[in-house]
Amino acid sequence: MPEAKDWKTQFHDRIASARAAVGEIRSGNRIFIGTGCGVPKTLVEALVNEARHLADCDIYHLLTIGDAPYAQARYRDRFRLHTFFISDNVREAVREGAADYIPICLSDIPDEFDSGRCPLDVALIQVSPPDSNGLMSLGVSVDIVRTAAENARMVIAEVNEQTPRTCGNSLIHVNDVDHLVPADYPLPEYHIPKPDETIRRIGQYVAQLVDDGCTLEIGIGTVSQSVLEFLKDKKDLGIHTEMFTDSLVDLIKAGVITCSKKSVDRGKVVVSFCMGTQRLYEFIHNNLFIEFHPTSYVNDPFLISRHHKMVGINMALQVDLTGQICSDSVGHEFYSGFGGQIDFIRGAARARGGKPIIALPSTAKGETISRIVPTLSQGAGVVVTRGDVHYVVTEYGIAYLHGKSVMERALSLINIAHPKFRNELLKEAKRLRFVREEQIELPWESMEYPESLQRTHVLKDGTQVLFRSIKTTDDRSLKDLFYSLSQESIYYRFFQPLKELTFSKRQPFVSIDYTRELALVGVVEDPGGDQIVAVGRYARDPKSRAAEVAFLVRDDWQNLGIGHYLFQTLAEIARSKRIDTFQASVLASNHAMLRVFQASGFDLKMHREDEVYEIEVDLTPRKEKV
Repeated sequence: MPEAKDWKTQFHDRIASARAAVGEIRSGNRIFIGTGCGVPKTLVEALVNEARHLADCDIYHLLTIGDAPYAQARYRDRFRLHTFFISDNVREAVREGAADYIPICLSDIPDEFDSGRCPLDVALIQVSPPDSNGLMSLGVSVDIVRTAAENARMVIAEVNEQTPRTCGNSLIHVNDVDHLVPADYPLPEYHIPKPDETIRRIGQYVAQLVDDGCTLEIGIGTVSQSVLEFLKDKKDLGIHTEMFTDSLVDLIKAGVITCSKKSVDRGKVVVSFCMGTQRLYEFIHNNLFIEFHPTSYVNDPFLISRHHKMVGINMALQVDLTGQICSDSVGHEFYSGFGGQIDFIRGAARARGGKPIIALPSTAKGETISRIVPTLSQGAGVVVTRGDVHYVVTEYGIAYLHGKSVMERALSLINIAHPKFRNELLKEAKRLRFVREEQIELPWESMEYPESLQRTHVLKDGTQVLFRSIKTTDDRSLKDLFYSLSQESIYYRFFQPLKELTFSKRQPFVSIDYTRELALVGVVEDPGGDQIVAVGRYARDPKSRAAEVAFLVRDDWQNLGIGHYLFQTLAEIARSKRIDTFQASVLASNHAMLRVFQASGFDLKMHREDEVYEIEVDLTPRKEKV
């Protein structure tokens, strides 16, 4: 329905000036102010201009953009702010104790208004011009604004000529509004800060967890938004999220976001509010592909859980080694809010194929403080419990924690902490009895996990196997590999009939420095985590340019070309590290491994002593010797 040609004439009986409308507010009233870029700036200005006539008014809002003059010191006898989310414009007031923070999930806020537990006298909102039937759009912010308007005793709507008309459950009738206040100004713009390389690396890791056909929730913050840059090669993504930004527009126009595979609201992008530039506001205007719905719908964990392959991406300020997540405070100092984090963490966790993700940089304050800590800072609040956490991502990788023991969690988180804090964290984890005393400490600051060595290989039977460097967190997988082996395979690898490979004996195999020693594992996905099916490793002789090499392939994965692939890959890596020679001891009865060496394409020297072949491999390719 098009806007009324002369809405001011048609609805003249409800039009009032900002001063006159706000003049009906009384001392002691509870006042709601609209969200984000939909803050009714004209009404806010009028409210503070009338402050001298008011006292003890309570103001409620979610995140807001622009000035928040009612939070200034000079108005403290006039207004007391109660915010559900701490944004930049009110953080100092909260810090000084001049404003109140209400820790609550977004999905729970509407019921506070509906139930009367948080009664509202006045709602100050922004809307688009009405159509000829009197229907106005709540524009860029529906979220908790709709519920506030439905429950407030008096509703004052700033009718901004430049507010986009959005689709979905975003309409409100002039008969449900007490005063219409005309306005005409551009909406404030919100520019997401350009991510640095640390944030971009986090985005890359998170993007690895997003499969084609997933439905996404992208939380507030640079970390969450950085993921979008790395989704350009995905197909048929869906969106069900609170906040809509410019970056999502790019993915829609590129055909990445189609919503064609969504299991709820198929064919529609579902959002609660948007924050962005004028380009975004123009894109959402009368766009039937984008639907705005209240928080009571968008953030309902049960509705979220109905989305197949739901991925919720949110950020944190700190995580302890047991997996407790703090997202709203720095110690005892409140910083932001719950937002929809818990709603989407729990909803995605219960979705079929869902992935709840927490992302954060590993450090703060110029890499002087680790965000991964043995225990949360004194006063820090737990927003996501250790029982709810699933994926934690930093610029150093991905840790999966759900269903894992405290030891497994601690080691996984240490593995993605900043290297200079890892041994400190490991020492504390030992002191707290989170991990075993035998856990090997490594020179983390002088070593780097060789991420670039990761590659996927297709076997003879068409199976894809991921090959990567071994990690300290592979202990359990290596244990499973050992106890799955036949006695023959164990004897071929260890030259003795081992019956056990205990934790302390496994430690040297998984705790390596990637310089003197390197181990590549072939892994396949398993519900319990990465399942190791093969290992190839070399240990460098510090006095020469030679390295001892050994291979192990699980019995049921033999004769598929894995041994040959591991040999060629390790040889390529070794040559790049200035290793000229591989040395190996192979039992004469181990015909399969002997064939791997003989078919390697390199010159060999083989010398048999009793039942063992001593093999020396010249890693210079034959064509380079011609």
